[in-house]
Amino acid sequence: MKIFNASQIRELDSYTIEHMPIKSIDLMEKASKAFVNKYIEIYPVNRDVCVMAGTGNNGGDGLAVARLLHEKGFRVAVCVIRSSAKSSADFDTNFNRLIKLIKVKEVSDAKDFPQLNEEAIVVDALFGSGLSRPVEGLQAEVIKKINAENRGVIAIDIASGLMSDGPSQGDAIMNVQHTISFQVPKLAFFMAENEPFVGQWQVVDIGLMAEKIEDTATHYQMQRPYMLKSFLPMRSKHSHKGNFGNVLMVMGSKGKMGAALLSAKACLKSGCGLLTVHVPSCGYDIMQAGLPEAMTLVDSNEDQVTDVPDLEKFDTFGIGPGLGTSDYTLDGYAKFLNQVKEAPLVIDADGLNMLAKSTELLALLPKNSILTPHPKEFSRIAGETNNSFERIELQRTFAQQHHVIVVLKGAYTTIATPQGDVYFNSSGNPGMATAGSGDVLTGIITSLLAQIKDAEKAAMLGVYIHGLAGDLAVDQLGEQSVIASDIIDQLSAAFQQLKSTN
Repeated sequence: MKIFNASQIRELDSYTIEHMPIKSIDLMEKASKAFVNKYIEIYPVNRDVCVMAGTGNNGGDGLAVARLLHEKGFRVAVCVIRSSAKSSADFDTNFNRLIKLIKVKEVSDAKDFPQLNEEAIVVDALFGSGLSRPVEGLQAEVIKKINAENRGVIAIDIASGLMSDGPSQGDAIMNVQHTISFQVPKLAFFMAENEPFVGQWQVVDIGLMAEKIEDTATHYQMQRPYMLKSFLPMRSKHSHKGNFGNVLMVMGSKGKMGAALLSAKACLKSGCGLLTVHVPSCGYDIMQAGLPEAMTLVDSNEDQVTDVPDLEKFDTFGIGPGLGTSDYTLDGYAKFLNQVKEAPLVIDADGLNMLAKSTELLALLPKNSILTPHPKEFSRIAGETNNSFERIELQRTFAQQHHVIVVLKGAYTTIATPQGDVYFNSSGNPGMATAGSGDVLTGIITSLLAQIKDAEKAAMLGVYIHGLAGDLAVDQLGEQSVIASDIIDQLSAAFQQLKSTN
């Protein structure tokens, strides 16, 4: 699913109006009907509705929504905020249609703002996705008053005051429970700091021309199951373990062998043919007893990894979980990167922290290596940013400059490619915010990389499967009780579910 900026969305609207052809007022009616249908899905019980409308096209949407809800038997109050005599033509058309049916309250001074029904759901239709500056004057005062009510809001297309393509300044509607977005999601929906202004978002099809959507280029997309299904490794009847990769994972240190065990188990459960784990000597018994399906190489050091094993027979590598960052381990890490050359490589956890410690090692990374940092790890490597928009741009730039895939973990984990494209993941939940979850992801991605030999596809598929397994675990256990091994336990079900996706 593509994610377009405000300018591209305007172009899509204009193209649809010109080429379908369809009048803009009729396109607004289609959008409003789509919103109302989704509204009734979310709030099937008839409750009072208060529509807060501006005088632009988003306000026109709001007036059409008010009329359609009224026609379906909802008790609807409408408040139009008029800061000037200007209004859009489509707003005027819907205003004239609505006042024949219900009374409309018009506010031109904040002191005239009405007392809202305590039980009413507020529908926000003050500003749309085209907003490009902070809200001021009367509209800002009204937004403050709505926010002070501390009630649930459902936003038409995007919450008023929220910038769709960059960090917002000034006042914006808060306490948003749902946002119903027209045709495509907005980039703002994916940013952590915007959660109070977005709530749960859903997209409704308003009939913008599919051919124009297909032809419009964007760096941002949300990955969907039907796309990822085609990435799944296939197995023929005559397959053997040698067909699915020979993986070496370098992990673990004293007190952190759990990370290595979790990552290794996730790797095997994701389908790789052969797995060898290189661990410090203290981890030998742990690995042999905890995961007999994996082969184990032990380091000469008892407590930490310092050696580089013979890499010749392996075709895929993962490094980092539980490794530690001592000077001895860092020396071994540098030797490893010098020897691994062009082989596919997944780097996580302390493998990333050592890159931050010695940034000259970045030049040794094989092209299309997959880095899987959380935000703090990424900032150590790439630098600090002021907000999520800046961080994603830095993620894109870093991936392009170093010719790597950067998997930045979060509520919507992002996968940035060397071509500058960014894919937002659509699976996962807050229950996965638990120790070891990232180690499981490393194992999954490494395993898939060994099987499909395409770093971008392995990263995209691995992130989705990881999140889907987490969703299945939460369905059984609830968000508070999921631990990393529960995610591993659901991997088989996650793969099966994706395979059955239409």
